[in-house]
Amino acid sequence: MSIHEILKTTFGYNSFRGEQEEIINTVISGTDALVIMPTGGGKSLCFQIPALVNKGLTIVVSPLIALMNDQVAALKQLDIKAATLHSNIDQGQTNQIYQDIAQGKIKLLYVSPEKLLSEGFIKYLKTQPVSLFAIDEAHCVSVWGNDFRPEYVRLSKLKEEFPTIPIIALTATADTATQSDIIKQLKIDGCKKFLASFERKNIKTASKSGQKRLQQIEAFLNGQEDNCGIIYCLSRKSTEKIARSLVERGYKAEAYHAGLDPTTRRRVQEDFQNDSTKIVCATIAFGMGIDKPNIRWVIHYNMPKNIEGYYQEIGRGGRDGEPAEALLFYSWGDYLNLKKFIDEGDANQTFKEVQSAKLERMWQFATAMSCRTNLVLNYFGEYRNNECGHCDNCVDPPKLFDGTTYTQMALSGVLRAGQKVGVNLLIDILRGSYKQEIKMSGYDQLKTFGVGRDVPFVHWRHYITQMINQGLIAIDFTDYSRLKSTPLSMGILKEGTKVNLAKYVAPEDKKKVVIAKREVDLSDMDNNLLDKLKKWRSKTAKTQSVPAFVIMHDKTLKQIATLKPDTKNDLLAVDGIGKAKLEKYGEDVMEIVSGNS
Repeated sequence: MSIHEILKTTFGYNSFRGEQEEIINTVISGTDALVIMPTGGGKSLCFQIPALVNKGLTIVVSPLIALMNDQVAALKQLDIKAATLHSNIDQGQTNQIYQDIAQGKIKLLYVSPEKLLSEGFIKYLKTQPVSLFAIDEAHCVSVWGNDFRPEYVRLSKLKEEFPTIPIIALTATADTATQSDIIKQLKIDGCKKFLASFERKNIKTASKSGQKRLQQIEAFLNGQEDNCGIIYCLSRKSTEKIARSLVERGYKAEAYHAGLDPTTRRRVQEDFQNDSTKIVCATIAFGMGIDKPNIRWVIHYNMPKNIEGYYQEIGRGGRDGEPAEALLFYSWGDYLNLKKFIDEGDANQTFKEVQSAKLERMWQFATAMSCRTNLVLNYFGEYRNNECGHCDNCVDPPKLFDGTTYTQMALSGVLRAGQKVGVNLLIDILRGSYKQEIKMSGYDQLKTFGVGRDVPFVHWRHYITQMINQGLIAIDFTDYSRLKSTPLSMGILKEGTKVNLAKYVAPEDKKKVVIAKREVDLSDMDNNLLDKLKKWRSKTAKTQSVPAFVIMHDKTLKQIATLKPDTKNDLLAVDGIGKAKLEKYGEDVMEIVSGNS
């Protein structure tokens, strides 16, 4: 059968997506390929269809037993001959698999890297008609990847042992440094590289400060009662705590983490798959290999350690192409905890520096003032600078100003310094610092030296971060995090392309901004409701023998009479209502509001 017939009759799809068809034909022709494609983009078909077309056996390398089991189970549902060999397979099953391979009954065999590279298995494969090696989660081969695994490095042996058999390496999470390293480590220098767009147009992304996270989650979940979602947490304890809190609030929620017994984990996963459980509060391993199409939202209770992991995890939402939402909470405490994990880890110094740089980029994403989608696309080497229309900064943009001149200054500094300086050193050059490092390198002789001395250091850092986020400047992690130009840079310097930047807002001023946002236009105030609220306040005050304003200020009652909150969470948005007053008076106030409608 042709690849189109297999696509339709076996997998049930009418047409290929994106570059799938070209990738499949490349692999079938015997050419190595590197495929960078977002979660849910259809990576598996890129090696599964060649496996069905080619004669012989396709070996698929995967890092997780659960992932292998799920994929083999899905293939068997399609009557595709597939099997997996790992430590949980008993001897009887193993013997049967080898017998099936000998009889040509197996087309795809899933194995771990350790199993593949064992001396006995390599010898065994040399006796079999292997047609293709598929390296799934290929970012694991690179120290620059978000989930580096030393055992993956040994996969370079494949080209030595099987030089004529093509390799297809696939991953959803690889920045430009990781992509280059995958090619180098797997020795597939002549491979054809496919980079699919990383934009998830159906997912609305937002990032919020992690204050009162549970209250923000409950507000987010209003109207989401029938939708399935995942809440990712850093710790096992957090998964259980949040799940308990949500159950107490009437949600069908469960915790999932490695500390649970296998039976419980399996039950939670199955209940989520069949929609019996709507919400899973989980550590990041949950969701790998789960092809559940109707996950409508993903929340990160804590900030992830890198953009690759974050983007892979939100990609578990909206896999059916329908709208989904991704909400990220962040705090400086999250950043410090993750930095501590890196610094106190057993990895070598180079790896720690790379992970620290990636964590810094994740923090910049969380706190970005410009289009978040562009930040991700630029990070993965897909440079773009127009608004996406589906992130919070595009939907409700911050105040911007014409930052073209600042950007030209910064780019000029990067280029005149030979693209050999990091963020802090560039700022010192722009501000005319006479630090020893600048004088010794001759940077004080550059034309851009001191051109931005009137701009405070912290402001420059804020602006340059936005330039990086917009893809106008790149950080090269492989070169000590030095700044480099991008394909967008020349448009700024040569053509005067306009750049908008968000104004710097000092931390103390940010608090004022938040308070100002809570100001309510009282022109639509319901005076009848206000009278009822005042009567209730008066009665309550007399009962407690306290002045009426002690119960609630007039300003608070007026906001309630205007906003007419539907839930207790909405009530928390009103000035003067905190947790204590919500507990004491929330029921009474909500009853008055609902009775007035």
